[in-house]
Amino acid sequence: MNVVLYSNKVDEYLKQDNVVDYDNEDIIELADKLFRKASNELDFIKITYEFVRDNILHSADINEDVITCAASEVLKAGHGICFAKSHLLAALLRCKSVPAGFCYQKLILDDEKAPVLIYHGLNGVYIKDCKKWIRLDARGNKIGVNAQFSIEKEQLAFPIRSQMGESDSFIVYPDPDIKILEKLRESKTRTVLWDNLPTELGYNK
Repeated sequence: MNVVLYSNKVDEYLKQDNVVDYDNEDIIELADKLFRKASNELDFIKITYEFVRDNILHSADINEDVITCAASEVLKAGHGICFAKSHLLAALLRCKSVPAGFCYQKLILDDEKAPVLIYHGLNGVYIKDCKKWIRLDARGNKIGVNAQFSIEKEQLAFPIRSQMGESDSFIVYPDPDIKILEKLRESKTRTVLWDNLPTELGYNK
């Protein structure tokens, strides 16, 4: 697995904006708290990833209809879909100067109820001790989903089933995809969004 950077400028993976808003006081406070728990930077990345994966719930898993997008919104609400959770993880890591970006896979939404191909969001994170980027999926575990922190063998939320049209991408983007942000912002509820999930990326245009 070879991760590819969309930008060679590391500062692009550390920037703050209105989605990855790590200037927010609650984001700063949580990042500080998680950092104090860690023995080193690698430990901080693992602790932070597991916090977002396990303590910020996936909106669909709890049947929550409110949509969150910006990292601070996700933290305040305590839930978000995959894209939103990736925004929070990136914000917490960038807050402590850990380069982090965004990755996307194309997956079938539901084999039986909604067999359509849509995008799924996760993160790319730089591991300084190993001098390499890895992908982490903070979607949230449940029956049939068991994503884990690993710097050796990747363990994401979903296997890619190419025979069913699913596809992977190893590109790490510095910004959340604009098409995905549009979908999150134009949908009033998650129910509406679920009928209008992103099927293309702005990065591909």
